[in-house]
Amino acid sequence: MILTLGNTISMKTASARQERPAAGTSPQNVGTILKWAGGKTQLLEQIRANLPQELTHNKIHTYIEPFIGGGAVFFDIASRYSFRQAYLFDVNAELITLYNSIKSDVDTLVSVLSKLQKNYLAKNEEARKVFFYKVRDKYNADLSARDFVNPERAALTIFLNRTCFNGLFRVNSKGEFNVPFGSYKNPTILFEDKLRTASALLQNATIELTDFSKTENYADKKTFVYYDPPYRPISQTSSFTAYSKDTFDDNEQRRLFRLYDKLNKKGALQLLSNSDTTNFKKSDRFFDDLYSDYTITRVDARRMINSNPDKRGSIKELLIKNYQ
Repeated sequence: MILTLGNTISMKTASARQERPAAGTSPQNVGTILKWAGGKTQLLEQIRANLPQELTHNKIHTYIEPFIGGGAVFFDIASRYSFRQAYLFDVNAELITLYNSIKSDVDTLVSVLSKLQKNYLAKNEEARKVFFYKVRDKYNADLSARDFVNPERAALTIFLNRTCFNGLFRVNSKGEFNVPFGSYKNPTILFEDKLRTASALLQNATIELTDFSKTENYADKKTFVYYDPPYRPISQTSSFTAYSKDTFDDNEQRRLFRLYDKLNKKGALQLLSNSDTTNFKKSDRFFDDLYSDYTITRVDARRMINSNPDKRGSIKELLIKNYQ
């Protein structure tokens, strides 16, 4: 049983790093490393259609994503277009550890995941359940560890995400992962080709645990910023922002708007996604009013998180941009 991984880090930065593939030549679509609530895989086609021409014409030098989350948009854009530097931020420490570990020591990450997968799949369901909760307990016992290149911990993040109920990443107010065991017959825990492709695409990225406001330090006229903040709930029961122990309320949405407005004045190109609050209450035009000076496009999306499959229907989401 692999439960004594500890915090020892095998630094193989030089050997693990791969040549970043030329734009448009990525050997596969990475998609997302984690199953991610609110991930943008399903909206990639609409997002591609709303990218600025400067990006598609390779005139963007810096790409910034202040809420990296599942990373679907970054990996899609990085595999298609060239830019000199990327800045990827989040307030979720486990995501920062995960992406830095993929970038800097993918060899160790693959090795640990391979052992976890072999060990887990060899067990019957009851033994798997026991194993899952032991791993989760260990994971939560090490929350104070904040070494952001830690492939052993990154492997546990992927393991829990791939074997927990509904593939969620959710934490409680203490920051503890609290999703229960999921009864999957043959879950894929290791996807080596995807991890190695992601490692190559991350080589020109700076990945930091920080608030979105740090975006201002790096944005200029040759910058493209994509924002995917925790969505504003579209109903009293739809809120799912617990991927970190911090909340993202209307005051935070307004603070994000002030950053968006400030960077617009600096000439940065920006695209932001969020929920369409008029889906269930036509009079709730929170974002229409807040971003009234910018271009707001409504796109079709599917609600993927609901205990009742019949309520996972099509809804509208917003794409807000400051360019034509």
